[in-house]
Amino acid sequence: MALQSINPATDALIREYAETTPDEVTAALKDAHHAFLAWRETSFADRVAPMRRAGALLRLRKEDLARLMALEMGKPLAQGRAEADKCAWVCEYYADEAEGFLRPEEIKTDASRSFVTYNPLGVVLAVMPWNFPLWQVFRFVAPGLMAGNAGILKHSSNVSGCALAIEEILGAAGFPKGLFRTLLVPSKVVASLIEAPEVMAVTLTGSTPAGRSVAATAGRVLKKSVLELGGSDPYLVLEDADLEPAAEACAASRLVNSGQSCIAAKRFIVVSGVRKRFEELFVERMRARRMGDPLEDGVDVGPQARTDLRDELHEQVRKSVTAGARVLLGGEKPAGKGAFYPPSVLTDVKKGMPAHDDELFGPVAAVIGAKDEADAVRLANDTVFGLGAAVFTRDAARGERLAKDALEAGSCFVNSFVKSDPRLPFGGIKESGYGRELGSFGIHEFVNIKTVYVK
Repeated sequence: MALQSINPATDALIREYAETTPDEVTAALKDAHHAFLAWRETSFADRVAPMRRAGALLRLRKEDLARLMALEMGKPLAQGRAEADKCAWVCEYYADEAEGFLRPEEIKTDASRSFVTYNPLGVVLAVMPWNFPLWQVFRFVAPGLMAGNAGILKHSSNVSGCALAIEEILGAAGFPKGLFRTLLVPSKVVASLIEAPEVMAVTLTGSTPAGRSVAATAGRVLKKSVLELGGSDPYLVLEDADLEPAAEACAASRLVNSGQSCIAAKRFIVVSGVRKRFEELFVERMRARRMGDPLEDGVDVGPQARTDLRDELHEQVRKSVTAGARVLLGGEKPAGKGAFYPPSVLTDVKKGMPAHDDELFGPVAAVIGAKDEADAVRLANDTVFGLGAAVFTRDAARGERLAKDALEAGSCFVNSFVKSDPRLPFGGIKESGYGRELGSFGIHEFVNIKTVYVK
């Protein structure tokens, strides 16, 4: 059976890809394990060289990669170029830092010598989504390969071209044959991949239901898993916020990747004294973003990745409005071809509405009124998710206190929108998953943290 890539802006078939056969999957897993056995013996200097070349190739090919992402999942060109650059950055970051992160650590005990060392686990399976088809993969690849592991990628079927491009770049960079492989297989194969004896661990970025399934399978066979799942990030706008930059940051976050980001702002919790003015500024900035063909420079918002996803988003909007939410902007499906959905703002959003309770994975913002700071914090934490959060206030100490102590999320930002950074740990709590990617924490997820005690 073939996997299809369909242009979400035109509904046109781009290409069909033959599925990786069961025999090819078996061979790829064995090849990855054998490649790992040699790779784990290499020095950090031997690993640094191909990792740096991978970063250079990403920068060199970013125009082609941006075009491929635009065609396969609708990402505007400027955002695609930025994604390729960010992937290069994470390669360069771990090329610089991996050896230091994994240096053995001496610990004083009653032994003549005792220390902790970090050894690679083996083949790690990565199950990745379509929304950041390069970045999600490279934030696993860079620390994983630098730690001495091998990688197997099961990517979303609608971005098979991107998945194969990643394998090609890593091969051209000089990584050993078989150390990283892309398998073009459907989701129903994931459980058998986790269970395969060559696979030692799994990392997934995706929906909460997908996370539950992967975690259950990994738990049954006692294999390490890291899950980065959905989010419904709250952005608190307090009465002392500087409203113009706050509205700009909120609009930018809500519309990153055409609204299809797990850490995009979703719920805007605004204290009553400034709510009316914030809504005016916010709608103005959301309206100013240009929606159109992602292959055209200057487009801010492309189509949703698939028509079915666009239709699910609109149904969430429709149900919220039926339950009492008001539309300040957008909220209607455009006529014509493509999976487009306009930047939209709902207000008077309350608990029980999809816009409050569920993740809206598209360019729809939900404004929620709060009485004061305490009420805003309560509303922010009243969610099953816990990926990111932000607070806007002119009092930096106040914002820091709320970010540090009050907001329940893996990443909390003050006067800025939430974003991932190779230098900082990234991940969530509650139904947003567990484990961390990036920074020193990310590279330690898939190693054996081994105690060595010498009497």
